Amino acid sequence: MKKPRYSHKPKRLPQFERRVIALSLMAVGPGMVASLVAIAFLDWSLESRFTAALIIIVVTAIILAVLRDTVVRPLQTLANVIAAIREQDYSFRARGAITEDAMGELALEVNALADLLAMQKVRSVEAIALLGRVLEEVEAPIFAFDSLGMVRLVNTAGAKLVQRESSALLGRSALQVGLESCLLGDSEETFSFAGQQNPNSRWLIRRSKFREKGAPHTLVVLSDVSRALREEERSAWQRLIRVLGHELNNSLTPIKSIAGTLASRLASAPSGWDAREDFARGLAIVEGRAASLNRFLQAYRQLAQMPRPSLRRTRLRTLVERAAGLELRLQVQVAAGPEIDLAVDPDQMEQMLINLIRNAVDAALMLHSETDAEVRLTWKTHEGGLQISIEDNGPGLTNKENVFVPFYTTKPAGSGIGLVLSRQIAEAHRGSLDLLQREDQSGCVAVIELPRNL
Repeated sequence: MKKPRYSHKPKRLPQFERRVIALSLMAVGPGMVASLVAIAFLDWSLESRFTAALIIIVVTAIILAVLRDTVVRPLQTLANVIAAIREQDYSFRARGAITEDAMGELALEVNALADLLAMQKVRSVEAIALLGRVLEEVEAPIFAFDSLGMVRLVNTAGAKLVQRESSALLGRSALQVGLESCLLGDSEETFSFAGQQNPNSRWLIRRSKFREKGAPHTLVVLSDVSRALREEERSAWQRLIRVLGHELNNSLTPIKSIAGTLASRLASAPSGWDAREDFARGLAIVEGRAASLNRFLQAYRQLAQMPRPSLRRTRLRTLVERAAGLELRLQVQVAAGPEIDLAVDPDQMEQMLINLIRNAVDAALMLHSETDAEVRLTWKTHEGGLQISIEDNGPGLTNKENVFVPFYTTKPAGSGIGLVLSRQIAEAHRGSLDLLQREDQSGCVAVIELPRNL
């Protein structure tokens, strides 16, 4: 047989209140008993003695109730305040908080504790909000993984890196996100993340351990070191070019001089000499190739002697239209964007646009005639800055890994420095340059990113 859910048994007083009442009875009980005994022996009528006894009993009961409330009620109030503090509700305060009183001093201390915890809670909330704002503003991708490799925290830069929403990443494993490399190997190593928009970017991994609620977690911070690595690579190429330039110059100058001297002396040779024409032709070839090699070398010296940009306020439309107008083989389509003034080096920016437009026209004419070849230039602004795009309908990229490598070219008469020099100009203006395959058709698009505050 089931017991009833609710018992009709009267609720007993708590043990502490029973002790208070018992002690109160011990204090007033003897006086009440003595008063009742004295009334019993008085020469009063029965009704008067009963009335007096009843008054004594009622007064005693009132005294007991007052004593109980005086002791128990402040303790109940303090218990409610402490319970609210435990629930992180710091709006309650104990009454009767006065000095030179034991209960009042206890109330003062409880109220002071509530004030301190309330202030600490506000500071904690503000610190967490500040930390969240800092994480969102930091451009470095930041991830936190639990002991099972699940994503527990990600900032905006991290979500942008993997091209997903932050809410869609939480609770997913590092393998599902494509960041398993971040949890393996040594810290301070570089890796390339294939899921990003620019797969050639290199990222430096920094890992550290922390605990949350006693459970171990891993904090991963990624730093884009592509530009730094390119700077090191560019410095290495520049040093190599300077060494080669010095050595080749030392050899080309006497070769060209000797070839010219021999050619002039050959002119005074007997007209009937059978080998005269062969010698003249050979010397012309030597002199021409020496001059061609010297021009080739001077072109590469631009990489090693690229000056810092001299910034001037310039209208972007003017730069674009002038660079597009210098291309005579094909009509470059300019889809005008918003009117923007930039603080740039106009000569360097124009040289970059000329190089990219020339490459785009070369690519378009490889597949199409002049009537079908298309090159389109446009620009737009976005939250991160300014984007300039140059599209062509050529064959597209055949070897993207080498397009920005000095000396590499697919053109028979190319020098292999146009794209490298263009990227160097973009990065000198705190921007970037990348070549991407077109998604709508064959061809590629050169994308220049520049900051808005230029």
